[in-house]
Amino acid sequence: MMSKKKVFPLRISPEMLDALQQWANDEFRSINGQIEYLLREALLKTKRIKSNGSQSTEHSNNQ
Repeated sequence: MMSKKKVFPLRISPEMLDALQQWANDEFRSINGQIEYLLREALLKTKRIKSNGSQSTEHSNNQ
């Protein structure tokens, strides 16, 4: 079963969008996939989610 994903608008500067698009192209990802990858890596690094993708209880209890 696929997880449901929320849709939301993202305001971003043209320069940042261009840089992200090039980075995504370099890694054979869509720009959406690249942004999701970068966010996931940042969340893992700061231990805000577990490696399986679920939020850690420490941070989810604080929200």
